[in-house]
Amino acid sequence: MAEDNIEKMIRSHLVRVDTYDAMDAPETLAGESGIALENIIKLNGNENPYGGSPLAVKAVSEVPLHIYPDPHQASMRKSLSQYTGMGEENIVVGAGADELIDLIFRLFISPGDIILDCEPTFGMYSFCAGLAGAEVHYVQRDSEFQISPASIKSAITDSTKLIFITSPNNPTGNVALEQDIVEILKTGLIVVVDEAYFEFAKTSVQDLVNTHENLIVLRTMSKWAGLAGLRVGYGIMSPTIARYMMEIKPPYNVNVAAEAALIASLQDSNYLLGNVEKIIDERERMFHLLSEVKGITPWPSDGNYLLCEFGEKEAVRVFKELASKGIFVRNFKSERLENFFRIAVGKPEETDLLIDALEQIM
Repeated sequence: MAEDNIEKMIRSHLVRVDTYDAMDAPETLAGESGIALENIIKLNGNENPYGGSPLAVKAVSEVPLHIYPDPHQASMRKSLSQYTGMGEENIVVGAGADELIDLIFRLFISPGDIILDCEPTFGMYSFCAGLAGAEVHYVQRDSEFQISPASIKSAITDSTKLIFITSPNNPTGNVALEQDIVEILKTGLIVVVDEAYFEFAKTSVQDLVNTHENLIVLRTMSKWAGLAGLRVGYGIMSPTIARYMMEIKPPYNVNVAAEAALIASLQDSNYLLGNVEKIIDERERMFHLLSEVKGITPWPSDGNYLLCEFGEKEAVRVFKELASKGIFVRNFKSERLENFFRIAVGKPEETDLLIDALEQIM
């Protein structure tokens, strides 16, 4: 069968869908750069340089692989309830927060609906919108990358269904003000606040779920708990939304290894939060060092990364020269960020190598 005939059978909005710009694996980066794998410095994925909890590693090694996971997520929801202080009925666990974003679209969006997103922003929302056949209308953040409730409200139409706000924002690193979130919740639309970097910012709007049924808060175990490779995250929401989300999710969506790692990580949260403090300290040290490199302006951040601003066309040049040295950071397709790239916080020795390379390049 000819390719054009196959395309006629595919849902029309998926034939030319914009693919999410994912990060290549270290092995791929090593091969493309011609640099040995052990010399690659990967600072483009906001991964935790200290890895997961030893208890989580042990728990994964002891998992019975022949048994299906619990479709009701009872143990995970109980553990997360104890960690967050929210009710078990408020919690749904996903194969990464990405799956929960996809489930939100499945639950609320029909083709032709509109979502509002605050640019610059995380690319997964627009990707899932494309898969669902929805339109994305971008509301620009201000010069300090803060959201504007007034601008968001003025962008709402009869077809608007969802509003996404990332806090701390990825990639800019700033936290949304709670009063701004409350103002946006008054619209009555479903508001998704993505708190993937909550543990680094130490501020949350999760308690608003108790008084605002239209709020969904997303979290992940990828960043603070070092479980990016296992794909596990969770959402905090009203019991009504949680019930529907549990009904439409794949029955065994979180695998047994991820379940065991999540529970063990929460039992070992003091160890993991100690690593979070190390990353916060290193973030502040890296901010200071970057500030001293001529031609680079780092922006303050409450995440485990720093957004760096350069002169016109300099960001692309520096990005490529860092890659040639085996140091990989994150650039963006957004016009708003053409003179920026983002650097994840690594270990101190990785920061030192990064700064040395930047001083040579600049």
